[in-house]
Amino acid sequence: MSQTVDRALSILPLLAQGPADLGQVAERLGVHKSTALRLLRTLHEHGLVYRQEDQRYRLGARLFALAQEAVENLDVREIAHSHLVALNDRCGHTVHLAVYEEQEVLYIDKVESRYPVRMYSRIGKPVAITVAAVAKLLLADLTEPERRVIAEKLDYPMYTPRSTPNAAAFLKELAVVREQGWATDLGGHEESINCIGAPIRGADGRVVAAMSVSAPNVVVTAEELLTLLPLVRRTAETISREYSGTTQPKKV
Repeated sequence: MSQTVDRALSILPLLAQGPADLGQVAERLGVHKSTALRLLRTLHEHGLVYRQEDQRYRLGARLFALAQEAVENLDVREIAHSHLVALNDRCGHTVHLAVYEEQEVLYIDKVESRYPVRMYSRIGKPVAITVAAVAKLLLADLTEPERRVIAEKLDYPMYTPRSTPNAAAFLKELAVVREQGWATDLGGHEESINCIGAPIRGADGRVVAAMSVSAPNVVVTAEELLTLLPLVRRTAETISREYSGTTQPKKV
């Protein structure tokens, strides 16, 4: 990267801390005021910084528009898929990716188990929202009032004796999931199927998707599946970093 570009880009995180005048920018960059002014004018021409009436500079509206456009065009499935495949290669079990849209939690990606016994879940199909690990992760990230409103509107079918029985129990479990940062479904939807999941977060820390690993009892016990939790969480963290652009992507 050229020195000029490097200096210009260094101005943006400085102004993210608040407005600064020409002298402050020059001092922070370690350059003469004339150099700092030239860089600021270039950024101003592109709408990336704005000069206020008090002659201080702040981040420009164009920068926020670009950031919003970038976020809207991010495809979490495209970013996550190779990592889901890598996780499946490591453990052999079914891997899911899900999002929360319009009051439903939907699977948007799936990597099949290598074992003969497989799950009947399908991409685009809503999950059992009161028991699925991915649903708990996505709803747990909502505010407490939002969680309460949703919980009180849901039905609570008893798929198995381990299913969530009512809104109070659901809210209690969501609070636990929010605190610990991972979730399980241990026979809550199907007695023979266990699932562990972890959240995928955007740059603002909010949960944008959730991923899980599921396996039947005949292949692996619940206790054995839980030993994969660190691997699942690392995979989710890797996807989160790549999705949010906070670091270079890392392989599982």
